[in-house]
Amino acid sequence: MGMTKPDDARMGKIMSSSATGTSFLILIQLASRIFTFTSNQLILRSLSPVVLGIAAQLELFQVSILYFSRESIRMAIQRQPIPSSPDNKKSSVEPDATTTDSHSVASQAVVNVSYLSLVLGIPSSLMFTMLYQRFVPEEASNIAFFYPSVILIGAASLMELSTEPFFSVVQQHMLYEKRAAVEMPAAFLRSAVTCSAFIYASQVKYDLGVLPFALGHLSYSLALICGYSLALLRTTNATRFSFLLTRIQSRDPSNYFLGRFSCQLTSIATNVFFQSLVKHLLTQGDTMMLAALSGLEDQGMYSLASNYGGLVARIVFQPLEESSRNLFSALLSPNEDGKLKKLHVRTSRDHLIDILRAYQLLSVLIFPLGPMMVPQLLHILGGRQWSSPKIGDLLSVYCYYIPFLAFNGITEAFVSSAANSQQIRKQTAWMGVFSACYALAAYMFLEVGNLGAYGLVLANIVNMIVRTFWSYSFIKSYLHRNGCSLYTSEVAIRPASFILCALASLFLSRGVGLKLGIIKVCALSGSYALLM
Repeated sequence: MGMTKPDDARMGKIMSSSATGTSFLILIQLASRIFTFTSNQLILRSLSPVVLGIAAQLELFQVSILYFSRESIRMAIQRQPIPSSPDNKKSSVEPDATTTDSHSVASQAVVNVSYLSLVLGIPSSLMFTMLYQRFVPEEASNIAFFYPSVILIGAASLMELSTEPFFSVVQQHMLYEKRAAVEMPAAFLRSAVTCSAFIYASQVKYDLGVLPFALGHLSYSLALICGYSLALLRTTNATRFSFLLTRIQSRDPSNYFLGRFSCQLTSIATNVFFQSLVKHLLTQGDTMMLAALSGLEDQGMYSLASNYGGLVARIVFQPLEESSRNLFSALLSPNEDGKLKKLHVRTSRDHLIDILRAYQLLSVLIFPLGPMMVPQLLHILGGRQWSSPKIGDLLSVYCYYIPFLAFNGITEAFVSSAANSQQIRKQTAWMGVFSACYALAAYMFLEVGNLGAYGLVLANIVNMIVRTFWSYSFIKSYLHRNGCSLYTSEVAIRPASFILCALASLFLSRGVGLKLGIIKVCALSGSYALLM
C-alpha cells in the first residue's frame, strides 16, 4: 500500500532534515574540535601532565552533573512526535486552529519537561561539588585556584542547564542551523578564554593552576544563554507556546501532571534516569578507575590519548549518532492509534544498515592506519614532554577502541528511540550484567594480564562488544515484531575485507612491542566476531 501525499511529504521532510542536521552537527563538532585543538597546541608545551590530569577530573565532574541532570530528559523529549508545523510560506491555505493548537501543545510539553533538567541539576551540582571537594587527592587540592575552579564549573553547569528549554525546541523541530549558529561561537569563546588566560599567566609568570579551564567553561555557558536567547526568543511571536514553564491547555488534562508535565514523557524520563545511573558508570568507568587508582600524571596521559584518539568519534560518529536518534524517534513514534507504519520501520532499518556498513568500511581504514599515524602526529604537536613511547603506544591502542564505540552508539540510538518503558527497565537490568562484565574484564587485563593502560582500553572494548550484542539482538527482535527482518548477511561486509585489514595492521605494526601486537589481534578478532 502506497503512502498518502501528506505521509510522503512528511517522510521527505524528516529525511531531508536528518541529512541536513547531520551536516550541521558534524560542522559543530568539527569547529569545536578545531578551536579546542588550536587552543591546546598553544598551551600544551607549557602545560604539565599533572595540571592536565586535574583538568580531566574537572571535566568528569562537569560531565557527571550534566549527564545525570539532562540525559534522561533529552532522551524522553526525543520520543515526543514531531508536530505538523503550520507553514504559511509553502501553502496558500491558512492552518486551522486544531493544527496550530496541536503544534503549540507538543512544543510546550517539551519545553515544560526540559525544566526538570534544572530541577535535577541543582541538587546534582551541590552533591557532586561536595563529594569532589571531600575526596579530591591532596596533590590536586594544592594546585592554585583549585577550589574556586570547582565552584565556577558547578555554576557553569547550572547555567548550561538553564538553556535546555531552548535546546528541546531546537531538537524537536530539527533547527540544527540555529544550534550551529549558537554553539560554534560558544566553543570558540571557550577556547579563546582558556588559551588567553594561560598565555597571560605565562607572560606575567603567575600560576593560575586550572582556573583557565574553569573560566573557559563559564564563558561557554554564558555564550549559550545569550546565543539561544537571541536566536529563539522571537520564535514565540509566530507560535502559541512559551519558553517559560506554562500550564498546558489540553482537551485531556489527565495526560499532564500538575497541568504542565506530560505524564508519558515524565514516565520515560524516569525509567531512562535509573538506566543512566548504570550507563554513566560504564561510559565513564575508565576515567573513574584512573581517578581512583592512578596518579595525576597517568590521568593526564590517558586524557591526552582519549582527546586525540577520540577526535574521529567526536567529529563524525557522535553527530551521526545524534541525528540518527532523532530520525529513529520521528519514524518509530506510534500514530494516534498506537501503531507503527511499516514503511517507517523499514526506512529506519535501511538507515541503520547503511550506517553499520559504512562504519565497517571506515574501521578497515582506522585499524591499520590510525595506530601508525597518531603517535607520529603527537610527536610533532605535543613537544618533548609528551613524546614518550608509553603515550604513543597508548594512543595506538586507543584507535582500536573507536570503531567499537561507534557500533555501540548507533545501535543504542535505535534502542533508545524504539524501546517502551518496560523494555527500558529490562535494558537497565542488563546494564548491571554489562557492569559485571566490564569489571571482570578490567580485573583480568589490569591485574592478571598486567597490561596497564592497554588493559583498560581492552576492557572498554569488551564493554562495547557485550552492549552492542544486546542492542543488536533487541533490534532484530523489534523489527521482526513489526513485520521486518534483519539478517547479518545484509549488515556485514565481506570477510575478505577484514582479512586484508588484519594483514595490513600486522604488517604495519612490525617492530612494535609484543603487548601492542597482541592487543591489535584481539581488537581485530573482536570486531570480526561482533559483526558475524
